[in-house]
Amino acid sequence: MDIGSVNYLPYEVFVDVFGNVVEKCPLITAAVWSRRPFSSLADLEASINDFIDALPESGKEGILRVHPDLTGRDLQSGTLTRESREEQVQAGLDTLTTAEVSRMARLNTEYKDHFGFPFVICARMNNKATILRQLEERLRNERTIERACAIDEVKKICHLRLQGLVVPETSNKL
Repeated sequence: MDIGSVNYLPYEVFVDVFGNVVEKCPLITAAVWSRRPFSSLADLEASINDFIDALPESGKEGILRVHPDLTGRDLQSGTLTRESREEQVQAGLDTLTTAEVSRMARLNTEYKDHFGFPFVICARMNNKATILRQLEERLRNERTIERACAIDEVKKICHLRLQGLVVPETSNKL
């Protein structure tokens, strides 16, 4: 749909359509609905990002805590959101070898024990090798640095999900 159609969506439909652009956080979408009309897709995205940026650190960590572990039990049991499943499959996380699954599980546990929230990365912008490497490297970050890094990844995921829902504006300028 185009941004004009987005602006005319009733509250419930807006939240239904955009409720998972930030994983399992329809409250964010509900909050930005009142900022309509959006002048563009970029304006909608900026509203979501501004909302996230205005949250206290505990709120940002709450956004991170609802993310599933990569290749974790949600993928194995089929309980991932449709978006997360597609993103993990696109990154090749459904084709890990037994050794890679074991390594990913170990690193996910270490990461969660260290930071208190799951590892978040924009899977669509990476592949399984870079995801594993990033997981190992980011384990060395300080908590505040890693929280900011993870929130940046949430914003990348949101950006791509929004692009899948809203037709970008076309320039008619010559």
